[in-house]
Amino acid sequence: MALKVAIVGRPNVGKSTLFNRLVGKKLALVHDLPGVTRDRKEINTKYKDLELTVIDTAGYEEATVGQMEERMWQQTHRAIDESDVVLFLFDARSGIQAYDEHFADLVRKCQKPVILLANKCEGKAQELGIYEAYRLGLGKPLIFSAEHSIGFDELYVQLKSFDTAHENFVDHAVAEELADMDAFKQRPIQIAVVGRPNVGKSTLVNALLNDERMLTGPEAGLTRDAITSKLSWKGWQLHLVDTAGLRKQAKVSGAIEKMSVESTLYAANMAQVVILVLDADGVLDKQDLTIARKVLDEGRALVIALNKWDIADKKEALDKLNDRLQTSLTQADGVPTVTISALKKRGLDKLLSAVIKVYERWNVRIPTAPLNQWFRDVQEQNPAPLGKNKRRIKLKYITQAKTRPPSFYIFSSNPEGLPDSYLRYLTNQLRDTFNLHGIPLRFTVRKADNPYAEH
Repeated sequence: MALKVAIVGRPNVGKSTLFNRLVGKKLALVHDLPGVTRDRKEINTKYKDLELTVIDTAGYEEATVGQMEERMWQQTHRAIDESDVVLFLFDARSGIQAYDEHFADLVRKCQKPVILLANKCEGKAQELGIYEAYRLGLGKPLIFSAEHSIGFDELYVQLKSFDTAHENFVDHAVAEELADMDAFKQRPIQIAVVGRPNVGKSTLVNALLNDERMLTGPEAGLTRDAITSKLSWKGWQLHLVDTAGLRKQAKVSGAIEKMSVESTLYAANMAQVVILVLDADGVLDKQDLTIARKVLDEGRALVIALNKWDIADKKEALDKLNDRLQTSLTQADGVPTVTISALKKRGLDKLLSAVIKVYERWNVRIPTAPLNQWFRDVQEQNPAPLGKNKRRIKLKYITQAKTRPPSFYIFSSNPEGLPDSYLRYLTNQLRDTFNLHGIPLRFTVRKADNPYAEH
């Protein structure tokens, strides 16, 4: 069964030229005058070893109901709906126009896989237009020229990847995500349980395991080494690491305690989620804050367990905790806080549920389209100010570099000038929009690369 490909874009960006190249014949009229194509043309053809049904469409123009242009758009919309893959063309020489952005919004709503083609890239004058294309939120543009046969090999590779399973088509990115999620749940989560001495860390681990695995008692410092235990909870595999209590550095004495502290810090650094256990009667003192900051600075996900809740002054403890979080731990905005009693085994399911949620956020990958749509929206609401060097800042696009924790590259014309206050604004907006509260986020501002540097 042939792969159905719709060629779309605003008028006069080269759609009919590409159509003729793919079918190997001059079947579509080509002219510099916009709007020559009005009806959609559809033809079965073979491109290398690919069986294709190629659809040429009219260029989109806004129109009122009943006008010819509106009926032309209905034909284009139908072609997109019936297609397996959309080839979205824009003119890199003239850059992104209002129609391009409006059309991109409509194409995204159709939820079809899209290959973005930066057409008319015969020279080097199109660099700005290529960078601007990231605003469309349709992924990385392919440097292309339908007229001069540039980029066809890469286009073939991308079409081939969609051809493999298009008969039972599921967007390959979504399919990968579903497969990853299945494997993701089977991967054990490394969880370090940390805190000051005698706050109930070992008691908590024993309660979660429903076993007296760790030595507990009223004496501080019973745990000396980091001990790992396995736990299965609602299909998730968890590796719980009980650790030695962390005292202020000035109070650490003796070779064994120093080794215990090193073991605890190593376990926290190697963990994916860290549960910081606090005593409800003495929440977030200076040492607790030091531990929390170290966890976040290392890029770990953090959950706060407020222990001994059964005997605490609840209102006073919560008020103090919230106040300290807001004033002294701003980088942990929205960090989940769960009240528990390890001794009475209360609140344990809530605690593990919070661990799973923050772990999923820590692993989140935001698709390119909504990420760049968000990036454009926040800049419209609050444009970047003049830089520290008094030069104008143009933020071109954003991409997620990695997960664990979510880390992003922002490409800018003036990366060294972007004020820290604007980065904080972007961080807060990103947290609110994509529900990324309670995990560390990383931003790196870079100079936009020249796409022709390797040519």
